[in-house]
Amino acid sequence: MQDLSQYFLLRKDITFLNFGSFGSCVKPVFEKYQQYQLELEQEPVEFITVTGPAYLETSRKALAGYLHCGQDDLVYVTNPSYAVNIIAKSMALNPGDEILTTDLEYGACDKTWEYYCKKTGAIYKKQPIRFPLENKEDFITQFFNGLTAKTKLIFISHLTSSTGLRLPVEEICAIAKEKGLMTFVDGAHGPAQVPVNLATMHADIYTGACHKWMMTPKGSSFLYVKKELQHLFDPLIVSWGYDAMFPSNSRFLDYHQMQGTRDFSAFLTIPDAIEFMKQHNWESVAARCRKLTQENALAFCELLNTKPIAPINDDFTAQLYAAEIKTGEPEKLKTHLIIDYKIQVPVMRHDDKVYLRYSINAFNKQEDLDKLFAAVEKIRRETNLIES
Repeated sequence: MQDLSQYFLLRKDITFLNFGSFGSCVKPVFEKYQQYQLELEQEPVEFITVTGPAYLETSRKALAGYLHCGQDDLVYVTNPSYAVNIIAKSMALNPGDEILTTDLEYGACDKTWEYYCKKTGAIYKKQPIRFPLENKEDFITQFFNGLTAKTKLIFISHLTSSTGLRLPVEEICAIAKEKGLMTFVDGAHGPAQVPVNLATMHADIYTGACHKWMMTPKGSSFLYVKKELQHLFDPLIVSWGYDAMFPSNSRFLDYHQMQGTRDFSAFLTIPDAIEFMKQHNWESVAARCRKLTQENALAFCELLNTKPIAPINDDFTAQLYAAEIKTGEPEKLKTHLIIDYKIQVPVMRHDDKVYLRYSINAFNKQEDLDKLFAAVEKIRRETNLIES
């Protein structure tokens, strides 16, 4: 199998097991990014007003094909948190309305919904999920136990951040559709880690990061909204797209895309990232990474003296795996791992628990996980950072 590590810009002295946090751009895509930035600076007026918007259309067309949706149903945003803010700020929430979610969601998104629910008197309902999960049906049953007549929107992660779980969003969206409920999937970790088919998922709203598993430059993400709902959501920044002098065929695009002076070069590289994955048969790469992730999961749990929080299979485990670790100083432990062992891996608080999470991509090998396991064992023996 071809050694794909040559394409990544990551430092060679670091054992990088944290692709899930911010990704890493591959060299051919990064070089294209720099070309766009140079073109912008060489003729900024032409780029921002003429050629850049044409490049954006080409980019959206490529991404729409990759995600199986209409190109005018996508707008680019810098990160999924930005997209969540667009939706949360515009939701017509009334006192007592409920946003149904889980207690596994990403902290920044929790804060966004809590902020706007507090302003409107609505309720951000974090349905508790009991571990260990038995199967997808177990999760679905637990989740919908939180449904009430006041539920206005379902907000749920495609893959969770701190616990690393793939959630059955396709089934959740199907059930919600039957019940006439609007769904919003936070797919920050979705595209290129697992298949994302918006035509069959039937999510009303989906946001995803391209700068994670799709390996584009930082600050390139997207928001998809089903056409019938697009009129409900105002832009966070009102600019030239409002009451546009030369409107496009889509008010959704005008409102959210036309923001004046900004460097949108990162958005333009998405076709190059898709082509890179196509050239290197990324489905097989992802499958190999998923296999390595799953094969080490049980040993990882045993090392940390904990049990898996869900079955270790394709239903719940892709290229992320997290296990609970007993430590009173997670930030200090993370720093110790990077400074003293040159291992980049997250140690994350989630409510009253802490999770150690590894993520695997094309450059990772078994030796990387072996280094992590050996470091954890040594730290437990020689320090009080990890409790037995």
